[in-house]
Amino acid sequence: MLLMTPELLCRILEGALLAADRPLSLEQMERLFEDAERPSRAELRQALEALARACDDRGYALRQVGSGYRFQVREALSPWISRLWEERPPRYSRALLETLALIAYRQPITRAEIEAVRGVTVSTQIIKTLTEREWVRVVGHKEVPGRPALYGTTPRFLDYFNLSSLDDLPSLMALKDLGPAQQQDGEPPVP
Repeated sequence: MLLMTPELLCRILEGALLAADRPLSLEQMERLFEDAERPSRAELRQALEALARACDDRGYALRQVGSGYRFQVREALSPWISRLWEERPPRYSRALLETLALIAYRQPITRAEIEAVRGVTVSTQIIKTLTEREWVRVVGHKEVPGRPALYGTTPRFLDYFNLSSLDDLPSLMALKDLGPAQQQDGEPPVP
Protein backbone atom coordinates (compact mmCIF):
# COMPACT_ATOMS: atom_id res chain seq x y z
CA MET A 1 0.00 0.00 0.00
CA LEU A 2 1.28 3.47 -0.91
CA LEU A 3 1.91 6.02 1.79
CA MET A 4 -0.81 8.68 1.44
CA THR A 5 1.11 11.93 1.08
CA PRO A 6 -0.52 15.29 0.37
CA GLU A 7 0.92 15.14 -3.16
CA LEU A 8 -0.54 11.68 -3.82
CA LEU A 9 -3.91 12.77 -2.42
CA CYS A 10 -3.89 15.77 -4.81
CA ARG A 11 -3.07 13.52 -7.78
CA ILE A 12 -5.84 11.05 -6.86
CA LEU A 13 -8.42 13.83 -6.51
CA GLU A 14 -7.25 15.49 -9.72
CA GLY A 15 -7.57 12.20 -11.62
CA ALA A 16 -11.02 11.52 -10.18
CA LEU A 17 -12.26 15.02 -11.02
CA LEU A 18 -10.93 14.73 -14.57
CA ALA A 19 -12.49 11.30 -15.06
CA ALA A 20 -15.88 12.16 -13.56
CA ASP A 21 -18.67 13.26 -15.86
CA ARG A 22 -20.25 15.36 -13.11
CA PRO A 23 -19.17 17.36 -10.05
CA LEU A 24 -17.94 15.23 -7.14
CA SER A 25 -19.05 15.84 -3.57
CA LEU A 26 -16.75 15.38 -0.59
CA GLU A 27 -18.67 12.18 0.24
CA GLN A 28 -17.99 10.78 -3.23
CA MET A 29 -14.31 11.67 -2.90
CA GLU A 30 -14.15 9.91 0.46
CA ARG A 31 -15.49 6.73 -1.17
CA LEU A 32 -12.42 6.63 -3.43
CA PHE A 33 -10.42 5.36 -0.45
CA GLU A 34 -10.43 2.25 1.71
CA ASP A 35 -11.21 2.85 5.39
CA ALA A 36 -7.56 2.53 6.47
CA GLU A 37 -6.31 5.10 3.95
CA ARG A 38 -9.29 7.49 3.90
CA PRO A 39 -8.21 11.10 4.44
CA SER A 40 -10.12 13.37 6.79
CA ARG A 41 -12.45 16.06 5.48
CA ALA A 42 -9.85 18.65 6.46
CA GLU A 43 -7.21 16.82 4.41
CA LEU A 44 -9.58 16.61 1.44
CA ARG A 45 -10.28 20.34 1.65
CA GLN A 46 -6.55 21.12 1.90
CA ALA A 47 -5.87 18.98 -1.18
CA LEU A 48 -8.69 20.73 -3.07
CA GLU A 49 -7.27 24.13 -2.09
CA ALA A 50 -3.84 23.01 -3.34
CA LEU A 51 -5.41 21.85 -6.63
CA ALA A 52 -7.20 25.18 -6.99
CA ARG A 53 -3.93 27.08 -6.46
CA ALA A 54 -2.17 24.83 -8.99
CA CYS A 55 -4.74 25.89 -11.59
CA ASP A 56 -4.13 29.62 -11.11
CA ASP A 57 -2.12 30.02 -14.33
CA ARG A 58 -3.99 27.43 -16.37
CA GLY A 59 -6.90 27.59 -18.80
CA TYR A 60 -9.14 25.83 -16.31
CA ALA A 61 -10.06 26.21 -12.65
CA LEU A 62 -11.32 24.02 -9.84
CA ARG A 63 -14.79 25.29 -9.00
CA GLN A 64 -17.22 24.37 -6.25
CA VAL A 65 -20.80 24.20 -7.50
CA GLY A 66 -24.05 23.04 -5.91
CA SER A 67 -23.37 19.31 -6.04
CA GLY A 68 -19.62 19.29 -5.50
CA TYR A 69 -16.34 20.18 -7.18
CA ARG A 70 -15.38 20.13 -10.86
CA PHE A 71 -12.75 21.40 -13.22
CA GLN A 72 -14.04 23.88 -15.75
CA VAL A 73 -12.61 26.05 -18.47
CA ARG A 74 -12.11 29.65 -17.49
CA GLU A 75 -14.90 31.91 -18.71
CA ALA A 76 -12.46 34.26 -20.46
CA LEU A 77 -11.59 31.43 -22.88
CA SER A 78 -15.17 30.66 -23.92
CA PRO A 79 -14.98 32.48 -27.31
CA TRP A 80 -12.37 29.94 -28.43
CA ILE A 81 -13.50 26.84 -26.56
CA SER A 82 -17.12 27.19 -27.71
CA ARG A 83 -15.93 26.58 -31.28
CA LEU A 84 -15.42 22.92 -30.36
CA TRP A 85 -19.17 22.43 -30.50
CA GLU A 86 -20.96 23.16 -33.74
CA GLU A 87 -24.41 23.32 -32.22
CA ARG A 88 -25.59 26.49 -30.61
CA PRO A 89 -26.48 26.47 -26.95
CA PRO A 90 -30.23 26.30 -26.42
CA ARG A 91 -32.06 29.60 -26.32
CA TYR A 92 -34.74 29.82 -23.71
CA SER A 93 -37.87 31.91 -23.96
CA ARG A 94 -38.37 34.91 -21.76
CA ALA A 95 -41.37 33.14 -20.17
CA LEU A 96 -39.23 30.14 -19.20
CA LEU A 97 -36.47 32.34 -17.76
CA GLU A 98 -38.96 34.46 -15.82
CA THR A 99 -40.55 31.33 -14.38
CA LEU A 100 -37.15 29.93 -13.44
CA ALA A 101 -36.11 33.21 -11.84
CA LEU A 102 -39.28 33.35 -9.77
CA ILE A 103 -38.72 29.80 -8.56
CA ALA A 104 -35.07 30.52 -7.74
CA TYR A 105 -35.73 33.75 -5.86
CA ARG A 106 -39.04 32.92 -4.16
CA GLN A 107 -38.89 29.19 -3.55
CA PRO A 108 -40.85 27.31 -2.49
CA ILE A 109 -43.50 28.73 -4.79
CA THR A 110 -46.68 27.40 -6.40
CA ARG A 111 -47.64 27.71 -10.05
CA ALA A 112 -50.51 30.05 -9.08
CA GLU A 113 -48.07 32.34 -7.23
CA ILE A 114 -45.82 32.43 -10.31
CA GLU A 115 -48.84 33.30 -12.47
CA ALA A 116 -49.89 36.05 -10.05
CA VAL A 117 -46.47 37.73 -10.34
CA ARG A 118 -46.13 37.26 -14.11
CA GLY A 119 -49.76 38.13 -14.83
CA VAL A 120 -50.10 35.28 -17.33
CA THR A 121 -50.63 31.54 -17.21
CA VAL A 122 -47.52 29.38 -16.86
CA SER A 123 -47.60 26.82 -19.63
CA THR A 124 -47.33 23.15 -18.77
CA GLN A 125 -44.46 22.91 -21.28
CA ILE A 126 -42.37 25.41 -19.29
CA ILE A 127 -42.75 23.43 -16.06
CA LYS A 128 -42.06 20.21 -18.00
CA THR A 129 -38.89 21.67 -19.56
CA LEU A 130 -37.60 22.91 -16.19
CA THR A 131 -38.23 19.54 -14.52
CA GLU A 132 -36.80 17.54 -17.44
CA ARG A 133 -33.61 19.62 -17.28
CA GLU A 134 -33.65 18.86 -13.54
CA TRP A 135 -33.43 22.55 -12.68
CA VAL A 136 -36.60 22.49 -10.57
CA ARG A 137 -38.53 19.85 -8.67
CA VAL A 138 -41.58 19.55 -6.48
CA VAL A 139 -40.37 20.14 -2.92
CA GLY A 140 -43.73 19.73 -1.22
CA HIS A 141 -47.37 20.71 -1.35
CA LYS A 142 -48.98 23.84 0.06
CA GLU A 143 -51.49 23.20 2.84
CA VAL A 144 -54.44 24.84 1.09
CA PRO A 145 -57.38 23.33 -0.80
CA GLY A 146 -56.14 21.36 -3.79
CA ARG A 147 -52.67 21.03 -2.20
CA PRO A 148 -50.77 22.65 -5.12
CA ALA A 149 -47.19 21.63 -5.76
CA LEU A 150 -44.43 23.81 -4.34
CA TYR A 151 -41.44 24.20 -6.68
CA GLY A 152 -37.80 24.72 -5.77
CA THR A 153 -34.46 24.58 -7.52
CA THR A 154 -32.09 21.59 -7.53
CA PRO A 155 -28.33 21.10 -7.28
CA ARG A 156 -28.38 20.60 -11.06
CA PHE A 157 -29.69 24.19 -11.42
CA LEU A 158 -26.76 25.41 -9.33
CA ASP A 159 -24.31 23.36 -11.40
CA TYR A 160 -25.68 24.58 -14.74
CA PHE A 161 -25.57 28.23 -13.74
CA ASN A 162 -22.18 27.84 -12.05
CA LEU A 163 -23.40 28.62 -8.53
CA SER A 164 -22.26 27.00 -5.32
CA SER A 165 -25.44 28.06 -3.49
CA LEU A 166 -28.50 30.26 -3.97
CA ASP A 167 -26.60 32.96 -2.08
CA ASP A 168 -24.51 33.37 -5.25
CA LEU A 169 -27.54 34.65 -7.19
CA PRO A 170 -27.32 38.40 -7.82
CA SER A 171 -29.44 40.42 -5.45
CA LEU A 172 -32.71 41.71 -6.79
CA MET A 173 -31.45 45.26 -6.17
CA ALA A 174 -28.41 44.56 -8.38
CA LEU A 175 -30.72 43.33 -11.14
CA LYS A 176 -32.90 46.42 -10.86
CA ASP A 177 -29.80 48.64 -11.08
CA LEU A 178 -28.75 47.20 -14.47
CA GLY A 179 -28.81 49.81 -17.17
CA PRO A 180 -30.61 49.19 -20.48
CA ALA A 181 -27.30 48.52 -22.26
CA GLN A 182 -26.58 45.65 -19.88
CA GLN A 183 -29.95 43.99 -20.34
CA GLN A 184 -30.52 41.52 -23.14
CA ASP A 185 -32.65 42.93 -25.95
CA GLY A 186 -33.29 46.07 -23.88
CA GLU A 187 -35.90 44.24 -21.82
CA PRO A 188 -36.31 44.89 -18.09
CA PRO A 189 -34.55 42.42 -15.79
CA VAL A 190 -36.31 39.26 -14.75
CA PRO A 191 -37.29 39.30 -11.02
